[in-house]
Amino acid sequence: MARTPATDAVRAEWLRRVEAEYRSAAITQHLTLWLIQIGASPDLVRAGMRIAADEIDHAEMSHRVHVAAGGEGIPRLVRESLALTRHDDEPLEHDVARVAVEIFCLGETVAVPLFKELRAGCSVPIARRALDRILRDEVRHRDFGWALLGWLVEHPMAAELRALVARELPRWFARLRQSYAPPPKRGEPALGPAERAWGLMPISHYRAAVDKALARDWEPRFGRFGIDARAAWARSA
Repeated sequence: MARTPATDAVRAEWLRRVEAEYRSAAITQHLTLWLIQIGASPDLVRAGMRIAADEIDHAEMSHRVHVAAGGEGIPRLVRESLALTRHDDEPLEHDVARVAVEIFCLGETVAVPLFKELRAGCSVPIARRALDRILRDEVRHRDFGWALLGWLVEHPMAAELRALVARELPRWFARLRQSYAPPPKRGEPALGPAERAWGLMPISHYRAAVDKALARDWEPRFGRFGIDARAAWARSA
């Protein structure tokens, strides 16, 4: 079979993924330090360490795809974005809850249908292998977030942590929508067969994955903790 040629869009996207995976590794490593500091259960601490290592593996695999596509650039990492910010006037548990929900219960949860769709259209072997591994790991990363939230709502501070999540969830949803499901724009660039073969997809598919996550994951999962995700979603518009 003839090799599918890569485009500039392919090279740019896989380099962006390298940057995103480095950022995810740094954030997870920082969160894991916080978990140690608040005395979280050892299984959560070990899971956080494993996830940080996964993200480095994902960055390495994504870089290999970038190079195979003819890319020569290096990741542009904004160092200030590679650490978590503390609200010094609040308990550390509040910031742990914020990261657990926004990064994992939202971001890593929607990543599962997103990467599933990216993989579905991918036929270039090196890109397909990377997406196979990333998708497999994202399921575990998603589950870590919900397990951490479950631990937090059993914490002595459970009532205030649950109230914090309910209060801030619309804002987190708004940020997620801006990143993954912005309103359609005229003249959005179309992706051709080469981009799909290399593991890219149009923005409309991202929007569909977000909608799927709301109905399939966020509503029932937050509902178990007494949090109305549908109402929060409506307020995020």
